[in-house]
Amino acid sequence: MKKVLFKSFVELTGNPVSSALLKSFTSSRLSRPFIQPFSNAYRINNEEMEHMISHYKSLQALFTRRLKEGIRQVDPSPNVLTSPVDGIVNGMGKIADDQTFLIKGHQYRINEILGTESKAAPYKDGTYFIFYLSPSHYHHFHYPVTGELVSRYALGGVSYPVNNLGLRLGQSPFSTNHRLISEIETDFGKVAIVKVGALNVNSIQLLTSSKECVKGHDFGYFSFGSTVILFLENNQHFTPTIELNNEVLVGQPVGYWK
Repeated sequence: MKKVLFKSFVELTGNPVSSALLKSFTSSRLSRPFIQPFSNAYRINNEEMEHMISHYKSLQALFTRRLKEGIRQVDPSPNVLTSPVDGIVNGMGKIADDQTFLIKGHQYRINEILGTESKAAPYKDGTYFIFYLSPSHYHHFHYPVTGELVSRYALGGVSYPVNNLGLRLGQSPFSTNHRLISEIETDFGKVAIVKVGALNVNSIQLLTSSKECVKGHDFGYFSFGSTVILFLENNQHFTPTIELNNEVLVGQPVGYWK
């Protein structure tokens, strides 16, 4: 029961009124007494945090915490794609010829996620990964490959919680949630990083506007619940190295280009 309550604090709901109230509460000092119970319930590794747990003044401050410098090891090989987040691999595979793929029993069109057919075209027959971040996870996102930012844009206005319940009940939640898309040109083709928020307002915060993307660099975080989707341009020489439902850490290899 306690976990259900805590999960609502960070993943919120599809209702804008209740979401606004939860956001206000978790961002205030009134939520501070819940920090230690939240940490205990989700078994958060306090040793990895940038600061001692007593440093954080609200649940949101804990949720958006940084990690200690160097605590995540990033695979340095230029041809290796690394995980952009700490999370669980909820989906992966080839993008079908008709640019649709199956997630949690629902078909999602890549052009709906990215906004237009022209935006989706480079990724036809490519590869996708879906990473779900639970309340226990570190909620910053990092570049999974080195390259140059060629496009960044936001889409979506209606939100559902990005969790299993939202995926079952929401009507195409990935295509309606507020999301921020970053497209990177790499030595191996384009890579799109789709950050999906779980709030009725933008819950995605960027830390840099630089066009230079360096693998492993922290470039933003989620204020509340989240999912990250990677779309890779079709490349016959790319091979995934991670299995479905595995838990991954920032910088961990998830695939490579031969």
